[in-house]
Amino acid sequence: MWENDVLAEPGGWRWATCEVWLNMPDGVLSAPPERQARLLALYLPQFHPIPENDQWWGQGYTEWVAVQRARPLFRGHAQPNAPGELGYYDLRSPATRQAQADLAQRYGIEGFLYWHYWFAGRRVLEQPFDAVLRSGEPKFPFALAWANHTWNSVFWFGVRGMRLLEQTYPGLDDHRAHFAVLLQAFRDERYLTVDGKPLFYIYDPFKLPDMPRVTDLWRELAHAAGLKGLFIVGRGIDPARVVAFGCDAANYDFVHRIRELKPKLPLLGRWAYRHRVRSLLRRPILYDYAEVMPYLLKPGRALDHEYPSAVPNWDSTPRAKYSGMVYLNATPELYQEHLRQSAATVAHRPLEHRLVFVKSWNEWGEGNYLEPDQRHGRAYLEATRAVVYGPSISPLP
Repeated sequence: MWENDVLAEPGGWRWATCEVWLNMPDGVLSAPPERQARLLALYLPQFHPIPENDQWWGQGYTEWVAVQRARPLFRGHAQPNAPGELGYYDLRSPATRQAQADLAQRYGIEGFLYWHYWFAGRRVLEQPFDAVLRSGEPKFPFALAWANHTWNSVFWFGVRGMRLLEQTYPGLDDHRAHFAVLLQAFRDERYLTVDGKPLFYIYDPFKLPDMPRVTDLWRELAHAAGLKGLFIVGRGIDPARVVAFGCDAANYDFVHRIRELKPKLPLLGRWAYRHRVRSLLRRPILYDYAEVMPYLLKPGRALDHEYPSAVPNWDSTPRAKYSGMVYLNATPELYQEHLRQSAATVAHRPLEHRLVFVKSWNEWGEGNYLEPDQRHGRAYLEATRAVVYGPSISPLP
């Protein structure tokens, strides 16, 4: 018997720890289903006002403003996207954060990877995660992902020519100060670990000067603080290079490198891809999701120290307008197969190391999310659960 079992509704028992619904007869308990992979979903905190966005874009600006302003840019373009049951939420609300966690937990997500922003001692968009850490709620696993890129207006809002926040690296004292802030999260009992070590994700490890020295320092500080160390994952498509830069593993993420594959993708041959020509055509870069799917993963098993991403959908035109990129004809059914393929690349490993990074939980401005919307409802979440708790996935040869 598990602690805190509760009867939830006729025909099903709810395991209070993992929120998995089991379709068992009334009054019959069963062990929770075995996970096929550890799905960690990247989580964007830009759904609450901050002084910086008020200054740059107007009072009360959040990601929802871009989402609501989106319009179709070509025939058949499915915009705007509107949220479903969670609505146009504000992440300052504890009820919203709890509702997100309940959904994620119920449909097989093991934890959120909160994007974390550190600009040489300056933090932004920190309020939602700080509230999670301070309150102890929701009781849902998490880790931090350092988005160590410069904020520019094209990346966030599709406006050219503005550099908003410069990412700089003043030296080891700044990295010590950064670690001191991270340590508060690493010590939380909800923090996600691999082999007992807190997982920390770095968006662009190659931007850090003397990266191996920095990661060595952080591991020394972690041991001094009583931790087993750190499990540092760097984003990159060459795991050997990522590990040589001081990371323990690489998350190969082809979303932003997919443009390099354009000669191999038939759909791209129909559209000019240079920005000046696209501007004249007033058309974003277009891909067909089914044609892109094979290029989002490497063939065969994941190599040592390598973890895949799973990408449910993509449409960055709410932010970037005609400079954006769209995956056409994305469906929950295609995503389910893509997620199954992602999980298959790590199925040969012990469960502890079957990590799959889902990109993302709530990147609405990139059209890249699992949260319910008005078009598909919970279909993407249902597809996620079907893979995580479905039939055993055979390891690739």
